[in-house]
Amino acid sequence: MDSRRPSRVEVATAGSPATTPTAPSAEATAFIRFCYRRRRTGWPELYDEMCAVASRRLYNGWGFQELADIGIGFSLFETPTLAALAREIATDEAERRARGSTAPAKVDPPARTTDPAGEGGDVVPAPLRLAGIVAT
Repeated sequence: MDSRRPSRVEVATAGSPATTPTAPSAEATAFIRFCYRRRRTGWPELYDEMCAVASRRLYNGWGFQELADIGIGFSLFETPTLAALAREIATDEAERRARGSTAPAKVDPPARTTDPAGEGGDVVPAPLRLAGIVAT
């Protein structure tokens, strides 16, 4: 007979079936991407950002409970899984940036400043464009 007392971890995990990790939900992945894009940083700081976003309900109005429902857990036992998923998403985002997804948005061709017919050389004022908004 073993006379030692079981540790808290042994008690907490006793009787719980060994489960294989499931693929994260699309919502869980989107939440981590949202947090990563807010603050492009590594794991410990990204965890802080995720906690801040959850506490302020900045992502779809979801707090800790709603995030737990989609598979985002902030407990000590869930952080290794969360860290691995965050690392995977951060790597994916870095690859996307490296492929050129950070290229400037499509730019409209410059407005013509001369008479379209080319006759007379009259100057036609081009509209002022600010962030895709045409000012008149």
